[in-house]
Amino acid sequence: MAACFSFSSTMDSCFRYSFSRAGLKSITTDLGDGTIIHCWAPKFRRETKPNLLLLHGFGANAMWQWNEFIAPLIRFFNVYVPDLIFFGNSYTTRPERSESFQARCMMRLMDSFGVQKVNVVGISYGGFVSYSMAVQFPERLEKLVLCCAGVCLEEKDMADGMFVVKNVDEAASILLPQTPAKLKELLRLTFVKPARILPTCIIDDFIDVMCTEYKQEKEELIKEILKDRNLANLPKIDKTTLIVWGEQDRVFPLELAHRLKRHLGGNAELVVVKEAGHAINAEKPKEMYKHIKAFLTTHPDLNPSTNSSLCSSF
Repeated sequence: MAACFSFSSTMDSCFRYSFSRAGLKSITTDLGDGTIIHCWAPKFRRETKPNLLLLHGFGANAMWQWNEFIAPLIRFFNVYVPDLIFFGNSYTTRPERSESFQARCMMRLMDSFGVQKVNVVGISYGGFVSYSMAVQFPERLEKLVLCCAGVCLEEKDMADGMFVVKNVDEAASILLPQTPAKLKELLRLTFVKPARILPTCIIDDFIDVMCTEYKQEKEELIKEILKDRNLANLPKIDKTTLIVWGEQDRVFPLELAHRLKRHLGGNAELVVVKEAGHAINAEKPKEMYKHIKAFLTTHPDLNPSTNSSLCSSF
């Protein structure tokens, strides 16, 4: 008898319920050029609240990476949680694969919601998109948080041995696992203490549900990140920025965090989280939230009473 229960699909349904219960609704927006963006947006937008855009990294979809953060954040922000293009229910028929294209689509999405000013938090690949948003739309972004986002990497870093993988094809085979062995390798690479026991049926189900759709397009996204990348060509942004990094990150080593801090100079603050790897949002969600909250709630739009209340909300 064929298996009818899907752990991954069940978790997806649980996350949908969690997001809806927190006050968000699922919205699909047609940008009109062959690009469709799915986003969780406020059911009721409060003009008195600042806006917050949360951008995910490579993985299942936005819900899996941000679920732990929604409930505390939504009390004080109008929170928007989109699926980046080729993740979840977002896609495009256009050939562009750069983070700059993703960034433009995210800002067009904000336009569709009537959002003029927004704070942005990006994890890993989402941090690349967030940085590009800050470059292209400096007047629209208020504060920026980059979590384990190696935007300062250079193409030569891979040849110089900075990364565990030897080339971009090997990186893609791990970030987009198609076999149980590759998924276990991904977990070892991203977690300091990965789960020791994972039933084969759950592994196979996760790969089937979460890792097979848009595989080629996602490989192209990965390759585009590294292509001709040179620190000298990375624009500096004049934006107050928080950099949050796992001390034992093996995907984007900690050296890239220090490199980014040097690149941005006095505009940036670096926080290193101990006993955390690349999956900092899953390993240390409370500590990651604490730093994001402390950084964002110094925003002048938030009054002192709001700040003190948020400190105890997680």
